[in-house]
Amino acid sequence: MSWRASIALRLGELDLDVALEGGPGVTAIMGPNGSGKTTLLRAIVGAVPVTRADVTVDERVLANTERGIDVPIEARGVGYLPQGYGLFPHLKVIENVAFGLSTGVARASRAERFAAARAMLEKLSALDLAERSVTGLSGGEKQRVALARALVREPSLLLLDEPLASLDVRHRQAVRALLARQLADWGRPALLVTHDVRDVAALDAEVVILDRGRVVQRGTLEALRSEPANPLVAELLSG
Repeated sequence: MSWRASIALRLGELDLDVALEGGPGVTAIMGPNGSGKTTLLRAIVGAVPVTRADVTVDERVLANTERGIDVPIEARGVGYLPQGYGLFPHLKVIENVAFGLSTGVARASRAERFAAARAMLEKLSALDLAERSVTGLSGGEKQRVALARALVREPSLLLLDEPLASLDVRHRQAVRALLARQLADWGRPALLVTHDVRDVAALDAEVVILDRGRVVQRGTLEALRSEPANPLVAELLSG
């Protein structure tokens, strides 16, 4: 399964102009604050206005400004796990996960949504959380629920924006291991924004370094560490 994203936009002081492509597996997006990492994910999912866009996943065109194509967010088949989890506090865990199947082109029935949600929670070792309120969950538990909601729709591309950043050390290690297993089994493309080189190593991810809205360097963690394009790359990967 292949993907391609060519994005250009201006947002405040950010001038983003990026062209990336790849196949199954994880691509880690790294860079300093303000380099455009989160904005790139939001542009791919269709949540920010763009000057130019050409986004294709598995030969399906999701956005192409030259051809006037702009598939709505809910119909793109892209899973997005934002910073802060994005869970609904008034809904129970099972309802939060099932909500992902209540929108889009092919809407499932309530019974189908809840069955799929329970199956995904079980796969993530979180079925015991199903009837709990999300407001009483730990950070690690909330991250599992958010991941379940992103994966339950079986997206063709998964976008993860710093999924481990808000967790303490103990929960971060556990969720990182869980995420590594799930993405390896999943076998589809994922783009991961992170500041932690340990995430890159654990997920066996290819690395893309962004700075000031441009790709500075791309390659394996080992290659970029051995021959960094500039001091910024060396510093980002020094952990």
